[in-house]
Amino acid sequence: MSFIDEVKFYIKAGDGGNGCVSFRREKYVPKGGPNGGDGGKGGNVIITATNAKQSLLDFKYRSHFKAERGMHGKGKDMHGRKGNDCIVEVPVGSVIKDAETNEEIIDLTVDGQQYLAAKGGQGGLGNAHFATGANRTPRYATDGKPGDEKWLRIELKLIADIGLVGLPNAGKSSLLSQLSSANPKIAPYPFTTLEPQLGVLQLKHQRPYIIADIPGLIEGAHDGVGLGHSFLKHIERTSIILHVIDVSDDNYESNFSIIEDELRKYKAELSDRIKLVVFNKIDMVDSDMVAEFASDFQQKAIQTVPVSALTGEGIDQLKDIVARTMDDLSDSIL
Repeated sequence: MSFIDEVKFYIKAGDGGNGCVSFRREKYVPKGGPNGGDGGKGGNVIITATNAKQSLLDFKYRSHFKAERGMHGKGKDMHGRKGNDCIVEVPVGSVIKDAETNEEIIDLTVDGQQYLAAKGGQGGLGNAHFATGANRTPRYATDGKPGDEKWLRIELKLIADIGLVGLPNAGKSSLLSQLSSANPKIAPYPFTTLEPQLGVLQLKHQRPYIIADIPGLIEGAHDGVGLGHSFLKHIERTSIILHVIDVSDDNYESNFSIIEDELRKYKAELSDRIKLVVFNKIDMVDSDMVAEFASDFQQKAIQTVPVSALTGEGIDQLKDIVARTMDDLSDSIL
């Protein structure tokens, strides 16, 4: 299944029904008055956020959404029925924008949150409204008003507690599979992950934490190089960032700086977000070297956790540190 996180779609609210021109036709009432009913209001288009959807895949097969028009008025003062609303479901985390101006309209971050995207047209008035002492038999009514219509754009930003970032082949997918029950594609070559992957970290006496594996970033990602440009936005909503480094690579420090620089250039505050540096692939290097690597980062006041996503070494410790970090973050917010 493809992960689609940006789509353009068309919405059209229902037009209002027309008013009716009608007169009473009753026995012994030779000059019955007007009794044309009003047209019904057109249906609205309502965008609803739901946790039941994780991507915008449905929009690949349907890009036009139209509400029902209002029914026309009838004789005997019978008003037309209101048109049914059109409900457009989108994943929680969807940002709705105007397709022409790219102006942000609303950010849907809560399950069940709704936005009235297009209002239905008002129904027309029947001729019963226009009777006066001077004109007792009006032979005209008004048409219903057209409903709103527009093109909108959705940008989906995943809502996750923890974001995994790092250069391609740093082992993020393997780490995700160790921290959760997710089963991402794992292979010994770069860019194995071509779209964000989600997993859930389950801990005793803790609420579940959602983890997002962001596809491999490379230098220049903020300018559209590689895969990172399309998915950097998914890091914005994460509470903490786990920066995964392949310590078997001699350039581990410069690799760390590349990702930090890309985050900073994309959005300055991301570089200040609470982070843990995960030393992955410690099974491939000497333990003394790992300790030396850690001391380099400790001098920068950066917390490090050595793990091997392949063997599982250090994973339990990482889970405990992540849980404590999330607890500290929650306490600071309170």
